Amino acid sequence: MHFRMRTSAKTMHILKDLQIKTRLAPNILARLAIGLSLQDLDPIDDLEVDNSGLEFNRHTLTGEHDVVYKALISQHCRRHLNDDEYFPEYIKKHLDRGALKLSNKYEYAGNAEKFLTTLCHSKTSI
Repeated sequence: MHFRMRTSAKTMHILKDLQIKTRLAPNILARLAIGLSLQDLDPIDDLEVDNSGLEFNRHTLTGEHDVVYKALISQHCRRHLNDDEYFPEYIKKHLDRGALKLSNKYEYAGNAEKFLTTLCHSKTSI
């Protein structure tokens, strides 16, 4: 069982940039990114692997909700994921894809207040 994972370099830059703009910690932004990725029904399997970014501890990222994250990601994949697939493989893929979506939402909103308001009022598709 793995307890640490690294994001891609691109995700690291996105999270650090958004941290400066929003004053939200990278682990909070990472959770938001995973949630945005889970809303996208397209398969996640074909994303490239780059492990040269931020390192996250499993508990810091998912905390007491680890089982919920695993269930949501398994449901998205439409199959059971063992622990080694779920963390770090699939959660990393969702984090990397979601970070791009998070960055796009910020750019569209234009500032931190509108960005957070948009995230709070967006409807989910799952």
